[in-house]
Amino acid sequence: MSESQLEPERIGPYRVIQLLGKGGMGAVYEAEESGPVRRRVAVKVVNAGQFSGEVVARFEAERQALALMNHPGIARVLHAGATDAGDPYFTMELVRGLPITEYCDLQRLALAERMLLFIDVCRAVQHAHQKGVVHRDLKPSNVLVMEQDGLRQPKIIDFGVAKAIGQQLTEQVLVTLSGTAIGTAAYMSPEQADTTMDVDTRSDIYSLGVMLYELMVGALPLDPPQGGLHMFIAQIASRTTDPPRPSTKLITGPQSGSIAYSRRTDIKRLQRELSGDLDAIVMMAMQPDRTLRYPTAASLADDLRLHLDHQPVVARPPSTADRVLKFVRRHRVGAASAALVSIAVAGGAVLAGIGFVRATRAERIAAQEAATSAQVTAFLTDVFSVSDPGRARGDTLTARDLLARGAARVSRELSGQPLLQARLMQTLGTVHQQLGLYDEARPLFENALRIRERELGPDNLLVAEPLRSLGEIARVRGQFASADSALQRALAIRKASLGVGNPDVISTMATLATLRFSQGRIADAESLYTTVVALDSVYGTDNASRARMLRGLGVVHWQQGRNGDAERLFKRALDIQQRVLGSDHPDVGGTLNNLGALYYQQKEYQRALESYEQARLVIEKSLGPRHPSVLSVTNNIGETLWKLKQFSQAEPMLRQVLALKEAVMPANEVSISVTLHALAGVLRDQRRFREAEPIYRRALAMREKTAATNPRPAQETLRDFAELMRQSGRTTQADRLSARAETLQPAKK
Repeated sequence: MSESQLEPERIGPYRVIQLLGKGGMGAVYEAEESGPVRRRVAVKVVNAGQFSGEVVARFEAERQALALMNHPGIARVLHAGATDAGDPYFTMELVRGLPITEYCDLQRLALAERMLLFIDVCRAVQHAHQKGVVHRDLKPSNVLVMEQDGLRQPKIIDFGVAKAIGQQLTEQVLVTLSGTAIGTAAYMSPEQADTTMDVDTRSDIYSLGVMLYELMVGALPLDPPQGGLHMFIAQIASRTTDPPRPSTKLITGPQSGSIAYSRRTDIKRLQRELSGDLDAIVMMAMQPDRTLRYPTAASLADDLRLHLDHQPVVARPPSTADRVLKFVRRHRVGAASAALVSIAVAGGAVLAGIGFVRATRAERIAAQEAATSAQVTAFLTDVFSVSDPGRARGDTLTARDLLARGAARVSRELSGQPLLQARLMQTLGTVHQQLGLYDEARPLFENALRIRERELGPDNLLVAEPLRSLGEIARVRGQFASADSALQRALAIRKASLGVGNPDVISTMATLATLRFSQGRIADAESLYTTVVALDSVYGTDNASRARMLRGLGVVHWQQGRNGDAERLFKRALDIQQRVLGSDHPDVGGTLNNLGALYYQQKEYQRALESYEQARLVIEKSLGPRHPSVLSVTNNIGETLWKLKQFSQAEPMLRQVLALKEAVMPANEVSISVTLHALAGVLRDQRRFREAEPIYRRALAMREKTAATNPRPAQETLRDFAELMRQSGRTTQADRLSARAETLQPAKK
């Protein structure tokens, strides 16, 4: 039996959504709470029968430790109980965030911003210490950063190896295993590594120091794998370690340039910022002798605050030069005015020299880019110049004709330049795709993929581009297995080459989130969309890609019945799009269409009709009346008119949409079944049963082909078809159709 089959469907009053992770303490699930408060939570459970009393005791200790605390920087405990099998569990708030080091790097936070965030962490640790709880496993993966109302909020999780000071957290015995250090070696204090010593709050101060070190320079002070884990722990316990100061580690590190970039500075400036106070603060927090460390997490936070305010810090008694420098920093305006005249001439000369170097470099890069794209531009210009009357000679060509001719010329004339040929195929394929000409776009993308794989290898970054395009087309066509394969491969290539925070990686993840929604995997879609929204925030809050991601997350929330959340996200996306793209951009029409669908589901049909009609005006103006997106929103208008019982308007509109879809789409296109279903409903509600029945049967035949992956459309048609049967007096057939609807289930993943 697979692991997924062993996962529970419910834990107490919570419906399990997905497994988030497993570890020595047990399993953690994302679950949904129903009842007075509907929310997503994290449920942590341990199988008491499979673990020793020691593990169960630690689990109980974590539950009690969290229950003691009430701080915005610590994940809250919501409920505790036991499963039907007697296994203890507790629920806590679901923290959707990134480890603090990853978050800071993805956001490219400067040192000062990192320190402000870290001060909040120290305040949360101080709260735990005041409650008598030592965490004993502070590390970046246990400090997650999320965004709440536009503000960064760190959350400390996993008090699984916490130790209470001066109180007993659990009636069960909780002891350190004989000869075993508890915690994570890289962040472990010497007294924690030495199992003969007691551990108090100052052990967490050491771990905070290691975390601060890593936030400053992107590396650990010591590397655990060197010499083996046991030797490393023994080294810490013996207090013989002598880690380099952060500024020294930065210079010797092989990735120092990228480290500086992720902190929005250069290597020399970063070294200057670290030297002095920050070096001293970090090293004082990491003193092997705990009596020489900061006595509390609050005092560490206070020293960082002093540094940010350009005041002398406790960790480093200031020299006369330091005092002068800090005074100047606190009073920048007056000091700058006094010095301005003396530096003007020299500064101007230096800046002019820097500007010349940068301008020369930029000019060279621009020239290279122009040379690279010149062939593409020349070719496409020649293709489309056929619309010039002097060359066309009376031949009237549509955009579709021009694209077809261009694709033929690419295949015929550029076989000797395969990479240029692949680039043009990708470009022309994208234009076809944006026009809704999916059957014409697919072979162009397939050829571009084949050429790039042959010329560059299967894992080259350029291979990901046609893979993503093919995945998008397969998703639109309802070919989910093909879409999944292409998109997963594209994502893996881009991640390996670009890193998780790159815009191309983020957009590929967003496409995969859309696929998950189409597959009916709503929880997976929500998780992906939440991740990409957080990652994309690096690039600002006002950009078109972020608006699309917010809209996608809104669709997920709508499907979950969280209509208020969905509407807020749709309106946020719409506001961004109208400001950034203009009110007549197709993306604006797409979001208006989503708002219409939300109102339609809530049976606010007049509001839905208004949104749909606005959407059609915007999309049709940009894409023309036969584009699939225009046909989709027109279909929605027809359905809304049906619900408003305006049958005389709904029927001809839906028949026109059906005719256009059948003219421009393959016969098995899933979108056609949507119109068939709506048209059958219009006829049924006019009691034109003989006309409606064959249309229902055709829609059902199409929808049952995809029922294994997404049964909802087939269930919808079965239920509405059953209603026709009841209204026409055929109750036996109606019951059979209703029963079929109930038996449809998505295939096991």
